[in-house]
Amino acid sequence: MSGRLVLVRHGQSQANVERRLDTAPPGAELTDLGRQQARAFARQLRRPPGLLVHSVAVRAEQTAGEAGSHLGQQAHVFEGIHEVQAGELENRNDDEAITEFETVYQQWHQGNLKVNMPGGENGVEVLDRYVSVITQLRLHYLDNDAWTDDIVVVSHGAAIRLVAATLAGVDSTFALDRHLGNTESVVLAPITDGRWSCLQWGKESPPFYPEPDVQPVEDALHSVDPMG
Repeated sequence: MSGRLVLVRHGQSQANVERRLDTAPPGAELTDLGRQQARAFARQLRRPPGLLVHSVAVRAEQTAGEAGSHLGQQAHVFEGIHEVQAGELENRNDDEAITEFETVYQQWHQGNLKVNMPGGENGVEVLDRYVSVITQLRLHYLDNDAWTDDIVVVSHGAAIRLVAATLAGVDSTFALDRHLGNTESVVLAPITDGRWSCLQWGKESPPFYPEPDVQPVEDALHSVDPMG
């Protein structure tokens, strides 16, 4: 039986506390709570992963480091799995910036991937760089019949939700409505013909039903952590 791909959001960062759109690496460090969350994530794993990797952002590196210390494992950095790049909205926490970020992000999930964040990335660019890394991990490890361990990837909320929904065909309204808290994860399993199945999304298991009245912009504006 093949292992799974566990895409876990980093622990709480100082930027999360300040509700800032912190997307450009290296970014903010973890809070003390964020470090505790990383260790708690490691403790609840059903078994140690065969590979622990993280993005180039400091908060992801520190999350993987805390988890790896508990597990007795070395963490490895991979380029390409960092957060959606907010461009001109970077480091802002005002309602106008959050509204603009979430409006573009919603359009990506609705199929308009070529819309750009102002001065930042579009959805095609995010998927190209991120899925390339996931494909490498699948080909080198998960598609090997001898490999049975999970791969834990410490990454970022908006990027994880877009990539996971795209790879596993999760309904866009569900993905938009289900933010990931710090150290929550989406678990994917490789299936035939290069496809993926989503086994878990945060605290929820399949089936993942469409949401009839999704309001991602309003949700983000009222959230203490709009980047999840």
